[in-house]
Amino acid sequence: MAETPIRVMLVDDHEIVRQGIRAVIEAAGGLTVVAEASGVAEAIERAKSTLPDVVVMDVRLADGSGIEATREIRAARPETRVVMLTSFADDEALFASIMAGAAGYVLKQVRSNDLVRSIRAVAEGQSLLDPAVTGAVLERLRKGKQLMMDPKLARLSPQEERILSLVADGKTNKEIGKDLKLAEKTVKNYVSAILSKLEVSRRAEAAAYLARRTTDPGAS
Repeated sequence: MAETPIRVMLVDDHEIVRQGIRAVIEAAGGLTVVAEASGVAEAIERAKSTLPDVVVMDVRLADGSGIEATREIRAARPETRVVMLTSFADDEALFASIMAGAAGYVLKQVRSNDLVRSIRAVAEGQSLLDPAVTGAVLERLRKGKQLMMDPKLARLSPQEERILSLVADGKTNKEIGKDLKLAEKTVKNYVSAILSKLEVSRRAEAAAYLARRTTDPGAS
């Protein structure tokens, strides 16, 4: 009896990229592409209707973040595994991807056979994490746990946490908006909410509050 092929969904806002990956997958044997999507909302809907085993997900999509799509897809169906595919070796995106439930993170420069191997590995329940970044990710996870121990920081939503981190990096509302694909006014509203939740009045105070909690979990 033939083995059931691994069902794969491709999510990338460039059709030519999807076509290339589809060709690689279909030539490999044992895998079949059941759906394609070019944006976040489309990816979430297609995942619901086609129930893929593995989603190959671009980190940056035209209408938002593949990380948000991953979070939604995994929340609806935890058995669906996600491999993030990106052109950039970005520690921040890697950390966010893992926190969203992605099982792997692969650069678009990957060899065809390595991509196929990665898809098969996550379909079998393995996680793909480059040893070179494991230490950095574990450090971020450790800090994240410290943040949740702080009652004020625990009030923040994931998006507010991301924005606070960028504020702490010294970025302006305009720069944050560009990074997160948000309107500058939207970022300003988020920052106001963050200041209120942290019970501080200025951005610098919010950044200092975050710095104290990530370097000294016993700080008061």
